Amino acid sequence: MASLPPISTKLAHYPSLQGQRVFITGGGTGIGAAMVEAFAQQGAQVAFVDFAETESLALVDKIAAAGHVKPWFCQCDVRDVPALQKAVADATTALGDFSTLINNVARDDRHTLESVTPEYWEERMAVNQRPAFFAIQAIVPGMKRLGGGSIINFGSTGWQTKGSTYPCYAIAKSAVNGLTRGLAGSLGQDRIRVNTISPGWVMTERQIKMWLNEEGEKDIQRNQCLPDKLQPSDVARMALFLASDDGAMCTAQEFKVDAGWN
Repeated sequence: MASLPPISTKLAHYPSLQGQRVFITGGGTGIGAAMVEAFAQQGAQVAFVDFAETESLALVDKIAAAGHVKPWFCQCDVRDVPALQKAVADATTALGDFSTLINNVARDDRHTLESVTPEYWEERMAVNQRPAFFAIQAIVPGMKRLGGGSIINFGSTGWQTKGSTYPCYAIAKSAVNGLTRGLAGSLGQDRIRVNTISPGWVMTERQIKMWLNEEGEKDIQRNQCLPDKLQPSDVARMALFLASDDGAMCTAQEFKVDAGWN
């Protein structure tokens, strides 16, 4: 595997994101944290929720220390729908209506078909599927008041490549395209765009610690078209485009950021 290339100093700046309000679920670590930082660097006002309070507060301080607008953060267990709804309401009261919603929160915990109980099933859907719908429901009235917006739902290429170690996660993530396409038509009448980003195997701290081994390195070499490991910032840049005015006519689509794996 080739070494990580240097970060380009010529990445896009989106003037339309300056001053925009962005709400992100699961923004404290991994891809979510990369998106919080990327939007803040564009001059957006970011609000995010996450269960990981320590990491999230550290991210808030890091962004503020860099001279960007300090993100709004609320610790929230998204399995608790009323708590998620309250977080959206509180963020809206504090900052105003949101033009962008990013449904990022998820956990790809490994499990087998035989081990799944009804209780485990419900808990997995409560993390990986249900929050996206209710976050959209809570955010959309504000987008209508603004005259439009961008909803970005996070899918996964894992189920599309027939990953077999997380059937509940695969089911939840395969439903994301249905959520996107099922809402794009009706919400489009209010100029609200709905798209899916499906990342490949992104090298977050969690992925590296838990699952990147020698066999995983070989899988990357064998399956990716591009030689470099996929980074959270690579996915964040796609989210920036879809949230910006540059993506104004993109809706009901799935955008894959996977170095050509799928």
